[in-house]
Amino acid sequence: MEPRPHEDLPDRDTSGDEPAPTTTPRPRASTAMVLMATLAVVYTLWAAQALVLPILLAMFFALVGNPIIRGLQRVWVPRYLGAVLVLAGGLAAGGLLGSQLVEPAGEWIRQVPREMKQVAPKLREMTKPMQDANRAAQNIARAAGGETSSKPVQVVRTEVNEPYKALTATPRRIASVLAVVLLTFFFMVYGESLQRNAIALFPTRQQKKLTVDILYSIEREISRYVLTITIINTLLGLALAGALYWLGVPVQEALLWGTMAAILNFAPYVGPLIGILIMLLMGFVTFDELLPSVLPAGVYLLLHTIEGQLITPIVLGRQMRLSPLVLILALMVFGWLWGIIGLLLAVPLLVCVKLVLARLEGMDGWARLLE
Repeated sequence: MEPRPHEDLPDRDTSGDEPAPTTTPRPRASTAMVLMATLAVVYTLWAAQALVLPILLAMFFALVGNPIIRGLQRVWVPRYLGAVLVLAGGLAAGGLLGSQLVEPAGEWIRQVPREMKQVAPKLREMTKPMQDANRAAQNIARAAGGETSSKPVQVVRTEVNEPYKALTATPRRIASVLAVVLLTFFFMVYGESLQRNAIALFPTRQQKKLTVDILYSIEREISRYVLTITIINTLLGLALAGALYWLGVPVQEALLWGTMAAILNFAPYVGPLIGILIMLLMGFVTFDELLPSVLPAGVYLLLHTIEGQLITPIVLGRQMRLSPLVLILALMVFGWLWGIIGLLLAVPLLVCVKLVLARLEGMDGWARLLE
């Protein structure tokens, strides 16, 4: 018996048939609820920064060290021993660099008030035409408005408990540094086992396999990104230090400014802008003539342009490319939340979000939105 046309479609006029099973649509949260949840999360991240920042820094350092630990595992070095070697090597390198930089940094801190008095005449000479024009405009506006030349009284507030604040903050900073070191070691050693135990909670084999593929690919790509950016920034700092040494800056001061440039380069746009201003100040303090004074800032700008427009795009490719507008917004948000550490962690966190969105089904459009 042949089926009638459209026999597979439900008959709307038939009242005796059982209704077809329907799936209840998942309720969607209102816009107000989403906004309130977002504000609650942001406030929690700001209020709990003493807890969140050590964890994020430890994860960041563990991602830098994981590729090196895997390389050591290929030559039959146990993971815990490789983590000890990587962490000890990083601490030794940081301690050696810090011992070389603490003397010139302290000298600069002590000399800044005196050197600023010497820089002030140079800056006044350069900005004298603008100051004269501004003063004339103010006099004209004051004469037109009938204002007097009396200056308002300025109230200066002083803090009397600064030594007490520094004394109480030192133990907390030491505890935070120790927490970052210990968490980095544990993330390096037990991070993979924690992932395996978390994946074992999924009910089906297909979900486990999909989750393993996503987690391993994201962890591998983020580790490669963090390690690559760290190497590029280190080479940028060494290049700037070498250029400053060639210009006549002492070797320890050149290493100080090179280290500063390497650290600031983790915060795109904002970091190099701060670095250029610092290089201008350093040039005016170190050199007497105008051209040598602006030469360090020019060298820094040239090196950063080569790194940002040529080296980094070629090495990382399009997959790690981020929109400049999204980068600036992320730097503003994370800098407001966590200060200088937020500026340094903004780009790695944004790359993590982009990689996760690109791997999730149906979310690749949001990943393209960040490019």
